[in-house]
Amino acid sequence: PIRTHHAQENVLQRVLQLPVVSSTCQTLQRKYSSTKESHPLMASVCEVYERGVQGAGALAMWGMEPVVRRLEPQCESAVAVANNLACRGLDHLEEKIPALQYPVDK
Repeated sequence: PIRTHHAQENVLQRVLQLPVVSSTCQTLQRKYSSTKESHPLMASVCEVYERGVQGAGALAMWGMEPVVRRLEPQCESAVAVANNLACRGLDHLEEKIPALQYPVDK
């Protein structure tokens, strides 16, 4: 089946919605949560790491905001073209690799 692309379609969202990807992410999330619940020391290390990643992400966004604001008009069309090409590539992969449409356990 040929997919029709909507202007707002995002290749990252499409990849995350693939059953094989979403089921893998869910499995990893369950294992991560289970490990944190079972091992108190690991839970405290994970929480410190999570706070650090959130802080680093916020700092990076704050630092990049002026640059992104200036480059946004030029980058917008390049991002749209790259996203469109990536969506077409994903269409091709979905056609050639039917296993992408099934959860990991199948």
